[in-house]
Amino acid sequence: MPHTFYGMDSNAVREKVKPVSEQFACIGSPQELFGVLLQCWSAETCAPRLRDGWSGENPTRGQCSVTAFLAQDVFGGKVFGILREGGNYHCYNVVGDCVFDLTDEQFGGEKLDYSAGTEQQRETHFAREEKRLRYELLRGRLLAYCRNAEGS
Repeated sequence: MPHTFYGMDSNAVREKVKPVSEQFACIGSPQELFGVLLQCWSAETCAPRLRDGWSGENPTRGQCSVTAFLAQDVFGGKVFGILREGGNYHCYNVVGDCVFDLTDEQFGGEKLDYSAGTEQQRETHFAREEKRLRYELLRGRLLAYCRNAEGS
């Protein structure tokens, strides 16, 4: 079964959301970023409390905040979060009037209410060193991909 994300089929997301950083100019859209992230996500970039459920079949599991802040690096915009049972936030991106969630697939068929999100701050999330380190690992993998793409 092919992997998908909320906003994947949106022409607005594909056409309006473009890279704002030269470092990530090789990524033309959230759809392209998603394809690259499928190669970058791993158990090491997954939230430790969710690693038991991470697999190649469920690659978005535990990846939401590090992915959303990385997508913000690439495309700008804001990161929002939906409060989940247990007090954790599920993070997603909003750029202009475009909403996309690169990691919603981890919830199976559950429909998330993106109108209920609250803005999330990088400083709050990365105050936890393990999360900051997972973000840096994922960011490093994406930068390596872009360097290789430029050299091709």
